[in-house]
Amino acid sequence: MRYAGVAVAVAGVLVAAGAVTYSVAEDGRPGTEPPAADSADAGFARDMAVHHQQAVEMAYVVRDRTDDEDVRRLAYDIAQTQANQRGMMLGWLDLWGLPKVSSDGPMSWMGMAGMAGGEDGALMPGMATDAEMKKLGTLNGRQAEVFFLQLMTDHHKGGVHMAQGCVEKCTVGVEKRLAQGMVEAQESEILLMTDMLKERGAAPRP
Repeated sequence: MRYAGVAVAVAGVLVAAGAVTYSVAEDGRPGTEPPAADSADAGFARDMAVHHQQAVEMAYVVRDRTDDEDVRRLAYDIAQTQANQRGMMLGWLDLWGLPKVSSDGPMSWMGMAGMAGGEDGALMPGMATDAEMKKLGTLNGRQAEVFFLQLMTDHHKGGVHMAQGCVEKCTVGVEKRLAQGMVEAQESEILLMTDMLKERGAAPRP
């Protein structure tokens, strides 16, 4: 299984987190203008913080619904990595003196405002609906594992799309590099989860 390789990649992102936070703090030195409230940098930080929060919630739900060590380990790593990154992005918004919410709505910085429509809690592409989150909390064992892996695969695909948007549009160098790291780590995890689904006689949702 490729899990070990993914874990190493995730660990690399976490090791870099302190340096990223410090570098962004340095961007706030006198003479350097912080990003504007409607910039891609601010929009990505706001939206990905929300996106990550749901992934953390899903990961902790499935850890209580299965005894499978591979799924529990993956869920734990996703929760820890994305909670760490979420804290960094919210910290950047504080550092820049910018609001954590925007009246423009999610994805507006990508020119995609209203794309997800906020249907049943799915504020952005890839996010699970409230009904799906509720269903996950009712399943156990293999059923919980399969549904979690399918939901998280969709979630990662949406996250990769947003992170690629930041790589293209963000102007703060360390934020662009973090976004690129998200793309690489989540694409690796998508491959891993596809294999884990196959082992359980299932596949990602179309």
